[in-house]
Amino acid sequence: MSLVSGPGKGGTVGEGHGDLPDHQHLAVDNHVKYIQSLDKRKDELEYWLTEHLRLNGVYWGLTALHLLGRPDALPRNETIEFVLSCQHQNGGFGAAPGHDAHMLYTVSAVQILTMVDALDELETRGNGGKERAGKFIANLQNRADGSFAGDEWGETDTRFLYGALNALSLMDLLSLVDLAKAVEYVHTCANFDGGYGVSPGAESHAGQIFTCVGALAIANRLDLVDRDRLGGWLSERQLESGGLNGRPEKLEDDTEMGGIADRPGDMVDVFHTVFGIAGLSLLGFPGLESVDAV
Repeated sequence: MSLVSGPGKGGTVGEGHGDLPDHQHLAVDNHVKYIQSLDKRKDELEYWLTEHLRLNGVYWGLTALHLLGRPDALPRNETIEFVLSCQHQNGGFGAAPGHDAHMLYTVSAVQILTMVDALDELETRGNGGKERAGKFIANLQNRADGSFAGDEWGETDTRFLYGALNALSLMDLLSLVDLAKAVEYVHTCANFDGGYGVSPGAESHAGQIFTCVGALAIANRLDLVDRDRLGGWLSERQLESGGLNGRPEKLEDDTEMGGIADRPGDMVDVFHTVFGIAGLSLLGFPGLESVDAV
């Protein structure tokens, strides 16, 4: 089960939700069908152009389906088979079979197996079990400053640090890394405006704030967050249209029916679909599974 991660075509408005205006109905069936269709578009160029995001795409699609209350809409066994086919002997996972192992894909693999209750498959059919996957992640930490690289080539990013802590916590292997150093590194990425950047001194960005605050939450160190300043910065991300941007002077991201796009008029994709649905869940939209805000 491998999903195309790129653009597709949106559907039409589906079933309603009580007294909501017609334009605010969430087309649950159309969103489900859109995600299911992504594995059936192998004759389209987008399917092959997004192969480098394949494993991430499965995670995004599966998460969206869970939020929509349709966790069984993708075949479980095929999903597990595909995830395991992406694993390397060193324990890491690539985007698809034959792709190099990377932190981001390894995190998605662990998250997917957790959601389908199949982490034990790493022990029975994986390469070296959870311990080897955990060591692949741990070996990417810079023990001097606490940061994490994405792969052997050494690029660092707070996304990788959050992903490492996320996956290791799911496998109960946080002891493999220097958690205190990781927290210290995140704290150095904090800015005067309360936000966080990709590295120390980098501009604040909503995506990096998600990863840094998430990492601190996993480490039980949310006490380090300047809640008032961060809350103010985040509240300023809402534009007159009601949409939210990721940083000052950028366009908002928005939604569309039958798959969700970053803003009206753009093509839909599975990445914005999961985050659009997650956003609606956080806003208390009826009929969706709840998301832990932290």
